[in-house]
Amino acid sequence: MNVLKAVSMPAPKRLRDLIREIRSSRTAADERAVVNKECASIRESFRDQDNTYRCRNVAKLLYIHMLGYPAHFGQLECMKLIASPRFTDKRIGYLGAMLLLDERQDVHLLITNSLKNDLGHQTQYIQSLALCTLGAICSSEMSRDLAGEVERMIKSSNAYIKKKAILCAFGIIRKVPDLMEMYIPATRSLLNEKNHGVLLTAVCLITEMSEKSPDTLHHFRKLVPQLVRILKNLIMAGYSPEHDVSGVSDPFLQVKILRLLRILGRGDAEASETMNDILAQVATNTDTSKNVGHAILYEIVLTIMGIQSEAGLRVLAVNILGRFLLNNDKNIRYVALNTLLRVVSADYNAVQRHRTTIVDCLKDPDISIRRRAVELSFALINPNNVRGMMKELLYFLETCDPEFKSDCCSNIVIAAAKYSPNKRWHIDTVLKVLTMAGNYIKGDVVTVVIQLVSETSQLHAYSVQQLYRHLSNDISQQPLAQVAAWCIGEYGELLHSSAIEEEEPLQVSNDDVISLLERILINNNSSVVTKEYAITALMKLSSRFTDCSLRLQQVISQYGSSTNVELQQRSVEYSSLFVKFDHMRPALLEHMPLIEAHPHSLEENFLDGQEEVNLLSDSTSSHTNGHGGTPTSQPTENGDIMDILSSSTSPAAVSAGNRGGGAVDLLDLLGDLTMDAPPIINNPVSPSAHNLLDGFLQPASPQNLVNGSSSPSPMAVFNKAGLLVEFTCQRANNDPTRTVINMKATNSSPYPMSDFVFQAAVPKSFQLSLQSPSGTSLPPVIGGHITQVIQLNNPQKQPIRMRLKINYTQNGNMVNEMAEVNTFPLELWQ
Repeated sequence: MNVLKAVSMPAPKRLRDLIREIRSSRTAADERAVVNKECASIRESFRDQDNTYRCRNVAKLLYIHMLGYPAHFGQLECMKLIASPRFTDKRIGYLGAMLLLDERQDVHLLITNSLKNDLGHQTQYIQSLALCTLGAICSSEMSRDLAGEVERMIKSSNAYIKKKAILCAFGIIRKVPDLMEMYIPATRSLLNEKNHGVLLTAVCLITEMSEKSPDTLHHFRKLVPQLVRILKNLIMAGYSPEHDVSGVSDPFLQVKILRLLRILGRGDAEASETMNDILAQVATNTDTSKNVGHAILYEIVLTIMGIQSEAGLRVLAVNILGRFLLNNDKNIRYVALNTLLRVVSADYNAVQRHRTTIVDCLKDPDISIRRRAVELSFALINPNNVRGMMKELLYFLETCDPEFKSDCCSNIVIAAAKYSPNKRWHIDTVLKVLTMAGNYIKGDVVTVVIQLVSETSQLHAYSVQQLYRHLSNDISQQPLAQVAAWCIGEYGELLHSSAIEEEEPLQVSNDDVISLLERILINNNSSVVTKEYAITALMKLSSRFTDCSLRLQQVISQYGSSTNVELQQRSVEYSSLFVKFDHMRPALLEHMPLIEAHPHSLEENFLDGQEEVNLLSDSTSSHTNGHGGTPTSQPTENGDIMDILSSSTSPAAVSAGNRGGGAVDLLDLLGDLTMDAPPIINNPVSPSAHNLLDGFLQPASPQNLVNGSSSPSPMAVFNKAGLLVEFTCQRANNDPTRTVINMKATNSSPYPMSDFVFQAAVPKSFQLSLQSPSGTSLPPVIGGHITQVIQLNNPQKQPIRMRLKINYTQNGNMVNEMAEVNTFPLELWQ
């Protein structure tokens, strides 16, 4: 009966028939019906223990799994196929294991013994199946159990098995880095192999080891001459059909070797010197007419800029990127702009030579290329080219897409403040921004422009007349209306001045000025903030235009019943000045004192754009940005830090430094350029400084703290204007996740500091607790000190970063200082 039943049962559907039936389904419901019917048939076959068609059923199940349908019920059948002696069964079984199994499945533990048996099989193809599966699904326990088998197979004389075993070791090391030492002896001789497949996998394994362990990196630096010799043989060898790709000999191996050389040469002058000549040879001998040549040249650039290469070699690398900019392929141009943006701090002058080509990219129809070109253009601005670059950027601002305008105008304003040749040019530039960018301008720009006009007393008349002209032409642009209203209110009497050179006198009456501000108030499109500026300006004019006081009082009083509380309050209070306190009105409405400079988020954004990633690998040397600037520093991940300064992040500055840690950084898609130099503590300027980007603290030495010492040395985190703030750091109970910081502040200036407040903020992954300070007053000449205990919890053992804010009063002036500290000793969290 059983024999007759087996004979009478129809053969299951073949895989190709299933694929054809699924593809012919017209709707998703039809497809689900086909899949459900076939899954039911496969389950029935599995329950009948039918071995005849198990391989075919599992193959169909894998295809169903690839379509996104559940196929977990086939896991045990995969194990049965792996145990089969037939190669065809094992092939499907191992493929199913790679697709259907993971570490969370109990079946995963059952496959270890089968893998161990097949790793010792006499047939190389079965060994290959086991190696591929182990490399794909190995868990920590499986890696430890089978690491010895893999190490033995790396020493095999069979190149086919050897390269598979090396890749399997690569996966094991990623899963269990502790097993790295087992493979180091076997790896030493791999670079002597002639087989390109073995060489390629060996270089990948050495690269992974070098990135995982500094000690292993130091060990493999001895292989630099050998790697140089292999690379030289590749570019000097004759034509080899087996490895040739578009006329280039084995570009995959060349790229992997170049990347390994970059890792081995970073921070090591001797290794860098060894590879300088071969890098120059590859850069000059590689064919640039094909895309494969561009891939090698791009890797060459990353390697040259990532090691301590010679100055001439760096210029060659930048020139390669300059040639990329002339390529018709948009992807190559984008990569060139992106990489130039990252290397601009390493060799500023070399990048500057390609400024014309970079500016031309502002007109590119591709939005990604325009975005990178804008960011790089801002990074190239210096005192010598500021006029020409501003002309190009203003033209771009006028014609660019709306999404560019906001951040572009912010960066133009800050760049003009940093590099302006004179105040007249500076004011003209920011006024052009106000008229071109319209309502896309951020509120911070309004504050910066008002501050600029306020501090330029010799140009008050010129500024207010120009703003009046622009406002008369268009009152719809809110930032322009706000700046103009403020300046007219402050310096309205100068509208009649005729002492401005090269300008025609402004023919305007007092009534015309009042009427213009009144138009802003009654315009339905004016924002509430703009109306607040306008009504305050009208009140100010009551002491400038004394003959129009009655009209001004009537206009202001109209808003005493406004539905907006702010306008209503201003109107009522200003009206009372006309009635009850008229004798005090002229004194209350005098010109405002000079507005003191203070840091804005705009400056932080522009600084991020200017100081991208320093690719120089010499952590002991100091490099400037190429045009007399201060040493560049690593961009801080402001997006991860609680912003106690209420600063905003500009998307345009992401270019150069979004780079925020929370958002996806496009720069990371193109390479592994990093900076080995220790980060610098940025010390923002005091409120009295005009240049908001000047002033940096020197980094404290990490060696000041010795782990476990009963009296660790203090590290200076802020030192300016006589105020010295020091941190004394040590682990709490020798726990690397908890740190206790003792803050001590002293005052060496001749004047006391009162109302002293110290604040700190850390990234979201940390927990911070500040205890009460010992006092709020600092006597002069180090007559005392203030201490405060900071407790820090670092559960993820990440590098400690902290932002500081310090407030105090001295000589009646309120002082606000800010700083960032990211040079805490490694011993605190390692």
